[in-house]
Amino acid sequence: MIALVDYGAGNLTSVKKALTSLGAPFVVPSAPDECRRASAVIVPGVGHFAATARLDAPWREAIGDATRSGTPLFGICVGMQWLFEGSDEAPGVAGMGVMPGRIARLDGNVDERLKVPHVGWNALTFTRPARLLAGLAAGSQVYFTHSYAAPVTADCVASTTHANTFSSVVERDNIFGVQFHPEKSGDVGLHILRNFLEIVR
Repeated sequence: MIALVDYGAGNLTSVKKALTSLGAPFVVPSAPDECRRASAVIVPGVGHFAATARLDAPWREAIGDATRSGTPLFGICVGMQWLFEGSDEAPGVAGMGVMPGRIARLDGNVDERLKVPHVGWNALTFTRPARLLAGLAAGSQVYFTHSYAAPVTADCVASTTHANTFSSVVERDNIFGVQFHPEKSGDVGLHILRNFLEIVR
């Protein structure tokens, strides 16, 4: 059973619908300990990084214990940003820190034609093979809505450029993240979610 973590950050309903359409069993845990017993943990999110402060010490400990035991952890949008050390959007709020690096605002001054927030479809540039991207063509389009993004690090398996080049997909061992919304990215997004479910199995 997948634990879909609800911390009041937005896109829970759309992720629920996508998982249901793929036949994936999930539960929205009411207590942190449920994450320890889950087959996978998904942390969604949309909006401001400050919302992740609701993932307080008991939640962080439970998710951390699950991750260290090999349970797959998947962050979506702000949920992916939370995997990192922190964000300039909410400097006083620490991230989970399972990915190195800090989230920074996209620089709208790079090109006046490119607006921030980055809202709409954009391409994935693959940087290395990844289980999350198996079976997808380079340049596949996905749907973004964000103003902040992760740096390109060794854990980046796909990048995207809008004002800056940033990590749009990260993957290391049993930790995964996407900056875009797979549940709103049509067939490509469902393919990525299906790949994650195959990893969980």
